[in-house]
Amino acid sequence: MRVIMFTREHSATAVVPAISFLDCRIDCLAPVPASYASAAEADVVMIDARGDLMRARALCQLLSGPMDCPPIILVLEEGGAAVVQPDWGAADFVMAGAAPTELGARLRLVRVRTTEAEPIAEDRIEAGDLVIDTTAYTARIRGTLLDLTYKEFELLKALALNQGRVLTRQALLDEVWGEDYIGGSRTVDVHIRRLRAKLGTEYDHLIGTVRNVGYRLDASEEEQD
Repeated sequence: MRVIMFTREHSATAVVPAISFLDCRIDCLAPVPASYASAAEADVVMIDARGDLMRARALCQLLSGPMDCPPIILVLEEGGAAVVQPDWGAADFVMAGAAPTELGARLRLVRVRTTEAEPIAEDRIEAGDLVIDTTAYTARIRGTLLDLTYKEFELLKALALNQGRVLTRQALLDEVWGEDYIGGSRTVDVHIRRLRAKLGTEYDHLIGTVRNVGYRLDASEEEQD
């Protein structure tokens, strides 16, 4: 297994000491644009996110989105896991002080999950200029990343997977919030409004309202109420 780690340290062991016990090739690269293309040559990419979480987030989104690199594992310090979100695009994370057995297991598992996921066609959903990456939990309009919450992303994905079909509010509640959710259908309406706002005036018509029924996503339709 070849692992590429993006870090400003001179060695991977300075980031995760346990890595010295693993039988894999580790290459350290500086997190600069000239190094990014090398990520495609790795089986797994690790990003040193200990010092600057926001910079690590930007790099993670770049590599997992436009550059479509191998699975990414973030290296975090205590407390760092609290801010990591699905839209970062990381496949997993590990604490800098992890034991060799844990680190090795995470590397193996993330590689296996990615290998098994390759044949699945639903990892990329397209609806006109909207592109949803279900493995990286990202949605983009003409390449621009939408800043969605987890529920907003899941709602948009559910609509996109059923393009052209009207989904009732109850069906969306069951799909996104679960059948045991005790809230009412207004929850869906509120999240739809937020989604439309984030899509912008040029694209909010993608989500159409069918009165007294529910919503549908159709890239070919104009807005209808």
